Amino acid sequence: MPKENDKERVHNRIAVLRAERGVSRRDLAQALGVHYQTVGYLERGEYSPSLHLALNIAAYFEVPVEVIFALEPFPRLGATRTERP
Repeated sequence: MPKENDKERVHNRIAVLRAERGVSRRDLAQALGVHYQTVGYLERGEYSPSLHLALNIAAYFEVPVEVIFALEPFPRLGATRTERP
């Protein structure tokens, strides 16, 4: 069941994208011009990015912003397996 503050939370896939591409928090932070702890706060959902920062993160990873950020939690990987007939 979603927590009450989940309604205001911005969910993201920053950690997944960083891991896929071998980018450290420090490297991402430096590229974005923010403190590396800010990246950690974003990944944990403790901080919602400004529109400017969200667009810069999307540009860094070369994906649309909605691939990274959403108002609803992203499904877990492997959670939507299709059954074979």
